[in-house]
Amino acid sequence: MPGYLTKQDSVAIAGAANLTIRSLLDKQQFSDPLGEAERLGISSALWPLFGLLWPSGEQLAERMATRPLQAGERVLEIGCGLGLASLVCHRRGVDITASDGHPLADSFLLENLRLNALPPMKYRAGHWNPPQGAEGDGPAASTVSGRFDLIMGSDVLYERDARATLAGFIDRHAEVGAQIWIVDPDRGNRSAFHKQMAVHRFEVVEERLDHPALDDRPAYKGRLLVYQRPALAG
Repeated sequence: MPGYLTKQDSVAIAGAANLTIRSLLDKQQFSDPLGEAERLGISSALWPLFGLLWPSGEQLAERMATRPLQAGERVLEIGCGLGLASLVCHRRGVDITASDGHPLADSFLLENLRLNALPPMKYRAGHWNPPQGAEGDGPAASTVSGRFDLIMGSDVLYERDARATLAGFIDRHAEVGAQIWIVDPDRGNRSAFHKQMAVHRFEVVEERLDHPALDDRPAYKGRLLVYQRPALAG
C-alpha cells in the first residue's frame, strides 16, 4: 500500500474460528498525504494505532464469540480499529455496526471482510472526541446514528477526556436498558470515566480478565467494565 506497509496474520480467537486479518506492519507506519487525520486531531504518533492488533481487542473478540445471541439486538463497536470483535459478531449473524474516527479504518475493515469471505458489514464514522469547534457538520462530526442495545469497545480510555465526550457519545447512542462493555488494560483514566458515566446514571461492575502466559497466548492484565443504568421503579 502506498505510504505504509502491511502484514497478514491468522488470528486465533478462543471460542471461534480463526480470522485472517490485514494490519499495519508495525507502529512506525504513517501516511496522511491529504491531511485527513490531522484535521481530525490524529497526530502522527497516534495515526498507526488503529491498524494494529491489541491484546484488549482480542479479549473483547473472545467475549463476543461466546456471548449468547439476543434476537433483534443492535450492537455498536466504538473505536473498532481493525474491527476484530465486530468481525466475530458479524460472522455469528449479529446486527453489528463498527465505528472508528480514523479515516482508513473503513478500508481496512473492507479488506478484512474480503479476506474472510464475509458479506458487507455496517460501518460508520464515530469520532467522539473531535477537535474543538468541529462537533457540528464536517468530517470530524460523528455519523453514528440511532441507539443500540450493546455498545462495546476495547482500550478506548487511553487519553484523558476532560470534556467527557466519550460518556456523552455513549449516552446519546445507548438504548433504554443498554449494556456498555469496555475492555480496559488498567489504564489510569478508568476512575474518571466511571464518574463521567455516573452523570448519565450508568452503574459499573468490573470483572478481572487477568491470565498468565500460555503456550499460544501472552499474559494479559485488565478488566471488563460493564455499565448499565438501573431499572426505573414502576
